[in-house]
Parts: sequence; C-alpha cells; structure tokens
Amino acid sequence: MAEKKIVKAKKKKEIDVRDFTTCEATAQMLEKARRDGVETAFDRAANMKACPIGAESACCKHCFMGPCRLNAKDPYAKVGVCGATIDTFQARNFARNVAAGGAAHTDHGMGMVDLFREVVNGHITDYEIKDVHKLEQVAQSIGIETEGRSVKEIATDLYKELENTYTQVEGEIPFAKRVPPATLEVWRKQDIVPRGAMREIMELMHRSHMGVDQDYANITKQCSRTALADGWGGSMVATEISDILYGTPSPVAVDVNMGVLKEDQVNIIVHGHEPNMFESMLASVNTPSLIEAAKEAGAQGINLVGMCCSGAEMLSRHGVPHAGNFMSTEAVLVTGAVDTMCVDVQCIKQGLQKVAECYNTPLITTNTRCRIEGATHVQFEDHKPRECTDEVVIKAITRFKNRTADIEIPNIRNTGIHGFSYEYINYMLGGTFRGSYKPLNDNIINGRIRGVAGVVGCTNPRMKQDYVHVELVKELIKNDVLVLQTGCSQVALAKNGLYSPEAAHLAGPGLQEVCETVGMPPCLGLGSCVDNSRILIAASEMVRVGGLGNSIADLPAVGCAPEYMSEKAICIGQYFVASGVFTVFGVTFPTVEGTKFHKHLFEELEQEGMGKWGFATDPYEMAKMMIAHIDKKRKALGIDKARERVLMDMDDRRGIDAA
Repeated sequence: MAEKKIVKAKKKKEIDVRDFTTCEATAQMLEKARRDGVETAFDRAANMKACPIGAESACCKHCFMGPCRLNAKDPYAKVGVCGATIDTFQARNFARNVAAGGAAHTDHGMGMVDLFREVVNGHITDYEIKDVHKLEQVAQSIGIETEGRSVKEIATDLYKELENTYTQVEGEIPFAKRVPPATLEVWRKQDIVPRGAMREIMELMHRSHMGVDQDYANITKQCSRTALADGWGGSMVATEISDILYGTPSPVAVDVNMGVLKEDQVNIIVHGHEPNMFESMLASVNTPSLIEAAKEAGAQGINLVGMCCSGAEMLSRHGVPHAGNFMSTEAVLVTGAVDTMCVDVQCIKQGLQKVAECYNTPLITTNTRCRIEGATHVQFEDHKPRECTDEVVIKAITRFKNRTADIEIPNIRNTGIHGFSYEYINYMLGGTFRGSYKPLNDNIINGRIRGVAGVVGCTNPRMKQDYVHVELVKELIKNDVLVLQTGCSQVALAKNGLYSPEAAHLAGPGLQEVCETVGMPPCLGLGSCVDNSRILIAASEMVRVGGLGNSIADLPAVGCAPEYMSEKAICIGQYFVASGVFTVFGVTFPTVEGTKFHKHLFEELEQEGMGKWGFATDPYEMAKMMIAHIDKKRKALGIDKARERVLMDMDDRRGIDAA
C-alpha cells in the first residue's frame, strides 16, 4: 500500500500591524489584540478582498431580473437584462450613495430642529440657547427681523423657517439666501436649487428605481440637488443650531490619542454623531453624587472621552479629550480601560460588540435608529436626557468596580488647538470690531497664501490609517496652502502634531509667516463631518469680501477626502462639486474610467459652471492635482504673478470697512 503523502497547509504570513496604521497607539493595541485572540476591522479587511465589480459600480441589483454585472474592461460590450447601460448602472448606484448619505445628515439636522423647537417652546429645559449672537446672526442671514425683538420671538421664527429645509415641496431652501449670487445663478440655470430635503431624497430614490430615469446626466442633476439639500440644508442647519444651543466653538487646547484614558478613573467613551447625548453626558459625569459613587467604587473620578465625530464636535466646543478616529474605535477597547462605550448613530461598527465583550466592556446603544445585536440598549430621549446618561455612568462605575481585563494604555497624548469656527476665523483675522476675511483674501491675492484646501473625511482599512491624510496635508502646507479640516481627518493630523502653532515651521514661507503673525496652526479644525458646512460658509464669505471672483467656482480652493469610507462622504463630495469646488477622493471611486458617466463627473460638470471630481490614491499625486487646480484658478483671476507681500498691521485692520 502506497504511503500517504501528508501535505501541510501553508501558514499565512502575519501582516505587520504597522502596515495597517501610522498611529502608534493603535498599532500597540492591535498587537495586544493579537495576543488576546481578538479580531478587528483591520484583520477583516486584510482577509476579505473588496469586490472589484462592485468597486467600479459595474453591477446593478435594483430589480430582481438580476443582479446584473458588466465587464469594466469592456463596459459597452453588453447591457443589463432591462437594457440598462454601464452609465445607467453607475449613475443609479451613485444616486443611491448620495441619497443615503444625504438622508443620514438630513435626519440628524431635522432632529436638531425638533430639539430647538422644543427648547424654544419650553418643553425641554435641559438645554437652552447659549449663543444669542449666533441666533441673531443666523436669523438675519435668511431675512428674519431681529431689531427690537425678544430671543423667543426670533428663535420661533427661525425654527419655523428652518423646518422648510426638510418639509417644503416647492421653492428654495432657506439657506439658499447665503449662497453667492453667481453660484446660485448657476444652480438655477441647471435647475438644481434644492426645494426640501425630504422631497429631493424621495425623488432621487424614485429616479434610481428600475425603469425610471435612464439618462446619466439627468440622474446626476438630481444627485446635485439632493446633495446641496444636505450641504446647504441638513448639515448646515445641524451646525448652526448646535452652535446656538451649545455655544459656538473657539480655539481650545485639547489632548487626543489613547493616552487620554486614565487607569485610576472610570473611563466613558462616547462615539457617534449626536451632540445632544454628549452634552447630557457632560452634565452627568460632573454630577456630585455620581462622582462620589465613582470614588466609593475606588476610582479617582470619572473621565469622559470622545471618539469619531461627536467627539470631534465636543473637543471643538468644550475641550473634551479625544481618543481616536473611526479606525481606532475597536482598538481603544483592547486597552481594557474603557468602562463603557456609549454610541448613537453613524460610523458605528457592529464589530465593536464582539471586541467589547472580550474585555467585559458594556457597549451601550442609545438611539432607536441604531441597535446592535448583543449590545445593551438605553434609550436616549431629548425630553429627559439624564435618565439615559446617568444610567450609562452608573453602568460604567459598576464595570470599573468589577474590572477583570488586563489594562494596557498607550502612553501617547498629542496636544493641539481645535475649535476654529467660521466666526472665530473672522475675529482672528480682523479683530473684535473689524472682523473680516479681507486679510485672508488679501494674502491669497498677494501670493503669501497660495489657496485653501478642505481636507476632510473618514479613515478606511483599505488604506494605511492616517498616512494619506498626513502626507497630503504636509505637502499642501509646504506649498503655502492653508488647510481646513473636519471629521476623522483632523484627528489624524492632531495625532501627528500638525494642530499646534509650532507646526507652522512645516509650512512654506508665505503661509508660515501668516501663521506666526496670527498665532495659528497651518491646519484649522472645524468640528465634525456635518461641520463641512462651516467650509461652505467660509467660501461664501471669501466671495462676498471680494477680489477672488464672483462665485465659489472662481476661488483658488479645493476639497479632498483621502481615506473616505461612507455614503455620507459621496454626498458631501457631490455638494462641494455642485457648489463649484474641485474635489479629490482617495481609496477607490465608484465609476469605470472611460465611460460617459465618469467623464460627466470628472470633466463636464466643470464646463457647466460647477466644480468637478478627481481621484488618486497617492498623497503626493493628490497634492499635485490640487495645487495645479489652485494655480489654474489663480491664473484665471490674474493673481498668478508674484506681488508685494505685506501682512496687515493694526492700522491696516482699523481701515477695513466694517461692512
């Protein structure tokens, strides 16, 4: 009998965790996770190849004659069962991305309007109007009279008007009044001015249904109108009401990274996107009776920490420390020091529950829109918020008292300056009485600042965490491009020391001198992903101040989401493109290059007076594309020649027209 040959399976080579991330704290926790036998999203991404057909939107599953798939290498060789072409496939898939992403931010914004209405009418007393000046400013921007009127009268008119952002079926959304006239004229010509967000999302979903809209350019128009309903509607409303209720951010020094956890304290992490719950949690952790309960359990106190976008909002507004961005949300649980992670909506991985279970950490969901199998649910209600947040604190104290996990906290903290709202930038550049964007415009015109870039968005396990964000921004500031940031991107930069004024030495000579004169970092953090609306407002103000063209499309300004991962990002990108901004995405892009739909997004929209899309995965390639676009806009404005570069002194500032 022949001897059986034993064939041993080849052992897979273990990937070095530093190939996953540039964040040392996250790498340290990934190594601990391996020792503990715990799987994270980094492992799942490494073991699951992305579908190449789906990545290029060459498949369609919008009816049950399919799913149908086409060959991206020869996209026009065949069509779907219904006859749909590759361009229809892509446009419908892109539309559904925009609709879902827009719905996420719009639902969040509408929730903020609901809360605002209840506060104004006295039905909710846990929150109050903290920034009356911001209330008046927002009201005036959409034509509401404020002179000689009470706060309640102004606020009542404002919430009623802002409700139209979501519910009206005809007309133009209220914040269309903030759009530069030349930009608004382009929208009207293209018939893409949003009516109400509910109507736009509903219509886009209808159009992308089988057998409805089958013209990729026509579908794209509705994509633009829906996306604009988010950027200039849902997200903008959410940001403005949050400022009115909780205070408009101004610069504050904050620590980020996992070293903000404290072994001798009850550590509570809040992760998600809703400021209401976080604001209530801030009140709960400062309640004397709960602090005393923590001390009775053996803790020195209660340590509240943020993650992801609600964390970014709270670090900007209140200086709450931040433990890390989206791709660190599982890794932070591996420390064993998290006594409770409390989540609400958006960017919440289901994998959090299994990791939390491994370390006996309660994962608590709080919103009806986001429940996770196996997690504890404690419902958060705006009318009685403390019932939820006090209970979360009690559960965290109980876990601290009964800790069983081995604790390992990376000793890494990075301090940076956050909280650069549109209003503070206005004050920072022009002073209390002469606040103005004129110094910014002047220094762009004279060439000291080359242009402005919004670098925003998520982190994605298909890329080395934070790497593209950091290298891209370093390249931009080195070339005198001022960087504005929101969301997980700002945490990536903060972890790498780019949020301190001392980081100005990494900037080009022009930007460096501006930063040193003003005392600011070369990267300005504006808050969470809904706070991209602050960038739109800043761009509109640059146009209004003058000297840089008549529309947002004229500005030497660009946008980028280097490591995006969500449908929200696609919607954000489309509202920036529709507003007139060249917008570059990394990782992947849901189109087949060489198709008519791809050409429409990447070339033809710009020819219609809007912006356009760009794509690259290498940070230096991204920077090259963005700087080239800035230079193109400078040339069109006639400011491409070097001019005398003179920073404004106080006499110059006093001469600025108050208007």
